[in-house]
Amino acid sequence: MLSLKSLCALRLGRCLSNVASKNLEGQRLMVVGLGNYIMAGTRHSIGMAVVNQLARRLNISDRWKADKKTGADLTDTDIDGMHIVLMKPRQFMNLNGKSVANAVIHLFPIATKFQLKPENIYLLHDELDKPLGKVSLKFGGSDRGHKGVRSCITSLQSNIMTRLLVGIGRPADRSSVEWHVLGRFTKAEQDLLPDILERSVDLVLSHIKQNTGSEPSRKPATSQDPIKS
Repeated sequence: MLSLKSLCALRLGRCLSNVASKNLEGQRLMVVGLGNYIMAGTRHSIGMAVVNQLARRLNISDRWKADKKTGADLTDTDIDGMHIVLMKPRQFMNLNGKSVANAVIHLFPIATKFQLKPENIYLLHDELDKPLGKVSLKFGGSDRGHKGVRSCITSLQSNIMTRLLVGIGRPADRSSVEWHVLGRFTKAEQDLLPDILERSVDLVLSHIKQNTGSEPSRKPATSQDPIKS
């Protein structure tokens, strides 16, 4: 026979569980592939390649639509009660943040019950200081010199977004870093890309599913071993 104190504790636990479930239902996340829209296939736009692969994994790649209010291509779906919006800004990299901020203003206004907040935004982007094939999650922090991330931080007035860093490595010779990031992957690198994109999507989805509570809570993996070519 349970004591009155135990019954009250059990009932309180159930109430809190129900509240948590109701709070989760209807929440929104936005996953943004940073890059130069007109320069698909370059190292600097690998974030867009990852979000394209994510759309294919979620079977919504045929639903991309250009949205004038945000200045981006959008597609969306639901995962375990959470609404997921995928975005590819049509701006240049250093203006990507305008599209992200416009989405917050036009798609998810403050008046809605579950408005989009910076902590609900994932930024997927290239990372010079990681070798090709290494991917990791970064939770907030500075832009580390990445102009697309800087634009998002400035436009949202926040730096707490979750970021997926996809290594592209630095040029092996003394060639310009700018030419390196704006250049296309070599044939050898292109052969490695399918696996890199798949692992990138795995990492993002794993973290999203942890947020929905559909996977056991655990510290997310923050890195993957680089692929040696």
